[in-house]
Amino acid sequence: MSGGRGIDPRYMQELKQKNNIVEVIGNYVALDRKGGNYWACCPFHHEKTPSFAVNEADQFYHCFGCGVSGDVVKFVQEMESTDFMGAVRILAARAKMPVPEGDFDNERAAELKRKRDTMVKILLDSAKFYLANLYGGSAQADTAGASRENPVTLPVVMKLYAGDAPAAALPAGCAARIMTGAPLPEGADCVLMQELTDSGVLTESRNGKLIDSQGGRLIFPIINAFDEVVAFGGRLLEKADFAKYKNTKETMVFNKSKTLYNINLLKKLKREQTIREVIVVEGYMDTISLYQAGFRNVVASMGTSLTKDQARLVKRYSENVLISYDGDFAGQKADLRGLEILKDENLNVKVVPLPDGLDPDDVVKQGADAYQNCLDAAMPLIDYKIHSLEQKYDLGKSEEKRTFLSEALKVVRTAESESEKEDLLKKLRDKTGITYQSLERDLQNLPAERKQTEIYLPPPSETGADKYKKAARFVLAAKLFSAPYAENYDFEGIEFDDNVHKIIAEYISACARNGDRVRPSELFEILDEDSPEFNEILDLNYGDKLSGPVAERFFRDSVRTLEEENLRSRIEQYKRLFETERDAEKRKEIAREIDEFTKRLKRNGGGK
Repeated sequence: MSGGRGIDPRYMQELKQKNNIVEVIGNYVALDRKGGNYWACCPFHHEKTPSFAVNEADQFYHCFGCGVSGDVVKFVQEMESTDFMGAVRILAARAKMPVPEGDFDNERAAELKRKRDTMVKILLDSAKFYLANLYGGSAQADTAGASRENPVTLPVVMKLYAGDAPAAALPAGCAARIMTGAPLPEGADCVLMQELTDSGVLTESRNGKLIDSQGGRLIFPIINAFDEVVAFGGRLLEKADFAKYKNTKETMVFNKSKTLYNINLLKKLKREQTIREVIVVEGYMDTISLYQAGFRNVVASMGTSLTKDQARLVKRYSENVLISYDGDFAGQKADLRGLEILKDENLNVKVVPLPDGLDPDDVVKQGADAYQNCLDAAMPLIDYKIHSLEQKYDLGKSEEKRTFLSEALKVVRTAESESEKEDLLKKLRDKTGITYQSLERDLQNLPAERKQTEIYLPPPSETGADKYKKAARFVLAAKLFSAPYAENYDFEGIEFDDNVHKIIAEYISACARNGDRVRPSELFEILDEDSPEFNEILDLNYGDKLSGPVAERFFRDSVRTLEEENLRSRIEQYKRLFETERDAEKRKEIAREIDEFTKRLKRNGGGK
């Protein structure tokens, strides 16, 4: 059996043995053992009743609420917002195992790894190049006056390929041509980058020439939690008609929605001390200024729209989050949706009020104490919502005050406790002059929230296709989870239509031939993508669906359904052969086969 993403299967087996899924998941969420499984509120969607089950015996998880499932590697991928190899690195570090480098056993995996490594090398070299330009280098004078209108032409004196090392420093007045993955020559700040479009460093202009995608900008390397340069952000140094900030395009190593600027230094900080709270700002300059002022617990969302992946990434370092966006972030400009995402991930969210029109960079320039005072004044999310409404309406006008109260009471209704509701009503009383009793009465009289109507889909009729799929799922689940009544069943003569069903059946059969134990978690390595069909099969392992006399009878009925469908399929197949065959003897043989299949179908109770 192949290993995950081409890694030696023996390594993956050892990695999972040393990373018990209950222990790993228990580091992220509180697990409660009930029956044969561990249960928790799902970390991948907001819920109050636990529907997230962890199966320790078979080493996989499954949520009945949102349908996610996977093994320990998949869980770490999702929680850490990383790729497969990133999860392997995390688990390897936890188990004190070396990270596999050269043991990829298939060409595709090896090629993907080579491409990723090359891309990371290109990005690192590009970062060095940008840094050399920032501080000036030996060739700075050669390009100081260059522009689109007045380009500078320099002779190319060397060409370096991947793996080559420069023999000498780059002389002034010259350029080097750097091919994919090659190191930069000493002193280089005038280099022709080649084959960099996949990394996002270069882009193609309208005339077909490759140009620096960040030309004319101050460059900020974006570094992931593993200290790899994965992208660049650029800030215009002069006013222009296009975007002030620009990120390089998304690549196989960079996904903006799963990345936070400065996460690498936040990770280092966590190794040194407990992080009480994480400050989230909008951009690069805010992050740098705060960090320099001593606020090391800061990351940037690179925009105001926070994502679930970013929320989960923050949660890795602290459950307390301070949102410190620009001062004009109040009121109608507030991205409350992003803040709700943080709350849905069970994070304690507070919003830092800043003077109107100022951003964190502006405030911290007044001194670290000035910004600390803003942090000390941070308000809970629910208070911030009411504060935002207060900025939106003029409470001195009766009509606007009524509108404000109507919307504010809807916010109060979402409070998680009666004491919190009471506190918020007192604050509304003080803001509006309306008595507490009146506000309480209006709160109680609010019309009930319209719940989103669930789309009702009637159960599928027991057509051949529906019946066959249901039967296939049950038979595969019974074999996968070793139901005693399914022990001697071997899929002989059964050909599954669904590709997922085929893979699962082949895996079970391979385990039987080799005398290996069936481990459902291994299928997460074999099935490349998230599979709703596999999740349907996993669902059958819970709630005693596979146990008892009813389940045993359903298994027998399901086996018969599969056999009947396969017999019908063979009959149709042989009928087509009969129609096209011209040899008389072969036609007789085909006819005998059709007759035999028809008799078997009738004996099975499936004949018409």
